Formats: sequence, structure tokens, C-alpha cells
Amino acid sequence: MKDLLFLAHRIPYPPNKGDKIRSYHFLKYLASEYNIHLGTFIDDPKDWQYTDKLDALCVETHYVGLNPFQAKIKSLQGLLTGEALSLPYYKNQAMQDWVDNTIKKHSIKKVLIFSSVMAQFIAPMLQNGNKHCIDMIVDFVDVDSDKWRQYAAKKQGIARWIYQRESKCLFDYEKKIAVQAKAGLFVSEQEAALFKTLAPTLSEKIGHINNGVDIDYFSPEQTFSSPYRNDEEVMVFTGAMDYWANVDAVIWFATNVFSQIIKNYPNAKFYIVGSKPTKEVEELARNNNIVVTGAVDDVRPYVAYAKLAVAPLRIARGIQNKVLEAMAMGKHVVATSAAMEGIPYDEGLSVSVGDEADVMIKQLDELLQNNPGAITSNANRDFVKAKFSWEQNVSQLSALL
Repeated sequence: MKDLLFLAHRIPYPPNKGDKIRSYHFLKYLASEYNIHLGTFIDDPKDWQYTDKLDALCVETHYVGLNPFQAKIKSLQGLLTGEALSLPYYKNQAMQDWVDNTIKKHSIKKVLIFSSVMAQFIAPMLQNGNKHCIDMIVDFVDVDSDKWRQYAAKKQGIARWIYQRESKCLFDYEKKIAVQAKAGLFVSEQEAALFKTLAPTLSEKIGHINNGVDIDYFSPEQTFSSPYRNDEEVMVFTGAMDYWANVDAVIWFATNVFSQIIKNYPNAKFYIVGSKPTKEVEELARNNNIVVTGAVDDVRPYVAYAKLAVAPLRIARGIQNKVLEAMAMGKHVVATSAAMEGIPYDEGLSVSVGDEADVMIKQLDELLQNNPGAITSNANRDFVKAKFSWEQNVSQLSALL
């Protein structure tokens, strides 16, 4: 088999959050076709226990520990160099040395970059007329620069200025990398279209590979014990709770929507299921109708026994795995339009979409009134099976490589 260098900004295991789910399934699929040399960072000490899982898939692995606090301090170098702060955040000589040596030792010609910031370890080799030596495919996943623009719109003062600067500088870098790459990928057709609109001269190089769902793992036919009391009517949100977009979503929902729902439905419960909840999120549990679980061994029982799933994201890019996983388990989903971006829903699906608090309140009120029992949807599961199979979607990588 041919050699493939796979660089990821975060260890692709365990597949328990958005980017790690995507990178793991890419790696798992490609491991059947390539000798993979994996270079990646580990930014959570708990993830060191999983290196053996990836060692079994790869012929060579190189892990570099990353301290997020120290990396944030280091990222400020970007203010002096004029580059996006995201680049010095990941800049690392040990990783650079390993990449250089690996390419030279194995005469590697093919590289898959997962997240644009990792391209900085390859970019020097693609300059000065040497582009023909290496085929680099970059999975940008999302248009990260636009995410920073969204963040800036919700900030004030110095934070707004920093986020606006990051949006501009990172987009300049994304364009530079797209020029050097053989192809650039995004997580959805909509995300790819956005980048094409922002950088029309690069349109021919830009494509997309949808996220997928392990439909056997996220199946309503699995048997679980309920984590809820029998009298609870649960609305569940799943996701990493130190991620600002998720934090913003649950605080907005709890404050503006759920606070009104419990006036008429005292048994309604809002479960926030996810690791590392911030102090702001933990404080929501002062309301007896809100439960913040923190990290759980398995999110599926919480989704399986919930009345419905909510995804009230106001800041979002790409495809939301939390939505697809809930749909795969046959759950009704109440979401914002941002959360449904990249998921082509229609009236035949059990999905309610609204961006204003009063609209979402009305939707939930109707659902609770008209559905005394669990809300299930075979249509949602069939939709995910047809449109978001990992095997079907990831196979597109083979043609590109």
C-alpha cells in the first residue's frame, strides 16, 4: 500500500465530538487503503489513554501534547507577525521535525490535512515551485474564518477587535492554503458554497464531503436503561459544554424559551449533556427543571429516552452531528436554522425550525400538548440512513487521493 501522511489538529479519538468524529472516520476508512503516518496534537490529558486505538490503525504515529493555556499565550505572537492567532497556537518544532523527517524517509507524496492550521507544517515544501512533489488535500471542515466573524458580532470592545482581526487573517491564510492544495474540502455543500462565494477564483478546487452517522450505533433498537424519572418530559441537548457556541445556545434556550415552557409544563426538564460545562452552564442547574450532567459514558440513553432533542444554536458552521445523531435515533428535533444548515430537511421530517424565542415556544407548546408520550420518527432515521452514511460519504476521498 502507498504511504499517506495524515495531520490532524486534535487526536482523532475518541469519536465523541464533532471534529473528532469526522477525523476518526476518515482515518478508519483510509487505513484500509494506505499506510498511514499520523501526526496529531493532544490537548486533553485524558486522551492519552486512547493512543493505542490509533496505533492499531496506523503504521506510524506521532503525538504532541498541547497545553491550551500555554498555546493561547503563544498565539499572541500573531499580533507581532501579522498572522492569524490560530497559527502560532499550533506551531511546534517537534511536530515540524517529525513531518519533515517522515516525508523524507518514506518519500511521501500524499498528505491529508485535517483543519487548515495543520497545513503550516507542509506549506514550506509547497513553495518555490515544489508543488508537484506533494499532493495535499485539505479538509477545512468549516469556514473557520466566518465563525470568528460570527463571534465578533456578539462581542464588544477589544474582544470584538481581536475576533474581527482573526476572521480576516485566517481567511487570508485559508485562501493561501487552498491555492497550494490539490483540493479543498468542506463539511457540507452550503459550507463549500460559502467559501466559493468568498474566494470565487478557487471554486474549481473546492468540494465537500458530508458528515456521517454510525446508524447501527445510534439506533432506536439499542437497549438502554433510562437515566430519567418516569414523570419527566425531557428536552435534551448534547455537546461539549466548554465550546462557546454550545454555551451560548443552552443559555439562550434556558433563559428565553424553557423558562416560559415550564410555566405550563411543570414536569418539563431540560437536560444539558456534555463534558466540561462552564460555570455559566452549571449555574443554569439552579433551576430545578434544568439538569447539567457533565461528562457521561454514553449519550445514547439520554437521547433515546428524551421526549425530543433541541439544537438552539445561534452560532454554527457546517453540519451538526448532534442533530444527525438524534434523527438517527428517531427523535423529533427542535432547532434553529443555523443548526440545520447543511441538513436538507423538508416537511416530511419530524423537525421544527425557528430562530425567534416566541416561535420556538409555540412549537414546543404544540408538541407537548399533542404528544403525551414519546415522539418518534421513522422518517428521520430513514433520512439519515439515505443521506448521511459514513461509508458512502468517505469513499469520495479515494477518488481525490
